[in-house]
Amino acid sequence: MVIDGIYYALAFSAGGALLWRLIHPAWSAPLFLVALFCLYFFRDPDRTIPDGPVAVSPADGKVVGIIGDGAECTRISIFLNVFDVHVNRAPIAGKITAIEYTKGQFLVASREIASSQNERNTFTIAGETTCVRFAQIAGLIARRIVCYKKPGDAVAKGERVGLIKFGSRVDVFLGPEWDIQVRTGERVAGGSSIIAQRRLT
Repeated sequence: MVIDGIYYALAFSAGGALLWRLIHPAWSAPLFLVALFCLYFFRDPDRTIPDGPVAVSPADGKVVGIIGDGAECTRISIFLNVFDVHVNRAPIAGKITAIEYTKGQFLVASREIASSQNERNTFTIAGETTCVRFAQIAGLIARRIVCYKKPGDAVAKGERVGLIKFGSRVDVFLGPEWDIQVRTGERVAGGSSIIAQRRLT
């Protein structure tokens, strides 16, 4: 459980209790339901991280786009709806060499235009023989990107690096040394689903 979920749940529960006491119990029900949803939304399950020269999905969600022919760079876009786990994870092990924040809009995150126009936070992770970038992208409802790390930090593959609140998108950028292992329309799980395999040459 992400601590934010507890804070949200306590706040809505307190509001519900106040309405229960001052007005009528029926008025408090919606706030109690929202409190329960916050506990559900901010869940943070453990995941089994696969070994080997693979990149894992940085988020739960649905693959909504794979752009590129693999010659230079391929972008995998993953859309997270409000029922997905929103904790983000490192796709590979390595050192975070850069984290770049870009202001932007809050368009529907499932749309292609969200990759270039929405508010986002882009990580660059340098591994032993490769470099991978991925972006946390805010959506229509998600207007809060949370980052746990800073440049210079070392991360393990599948390690938690942040979250995006309430419906969002994650883009992963992979070089030609990676063979893509997912397809558009496929659902993936953060930290445990393999999205690409490193070519051994």
